[in-house]
Amino acid sequence: MRNYEILYIIQPTLEEEAANAVVTRYEELIVKLGGTVIKTDRWGKRRLAYPIRDLIEGEYVLTTFQAPNETSMEIDRLIRIADEVLRHLIVRLDEEQG
Repeated sequence: MRNYEILYIIQPTLEEEAANAVVTRYEELIVKLGGTVIKTDRWGKRRLAYPIRDLIEGEYVLTTFQAPNETSMEIDRLIRIADEVLRHLIVRLDEEQG
């Protein structure tokens, strides 16, 4: 299993419950696909560097997880088609050298 981070930006127009549901959905998806969620940090609403879909701010969420390579590819595929996510980035973290 490899270590990953996913940073995604949720639409700021969503209600608090809907935003919580989005975060929970991706955490459950990671577990369902054989991964383990290590930590989720919600950074809150922040101003975007440039407008996306005529929005100037978004709610940032950073999730650190361990999963097989296939899991990260499937999450990437599913998050691309999600309307409530403006942008996302999945990064594989380097293995620590002992």
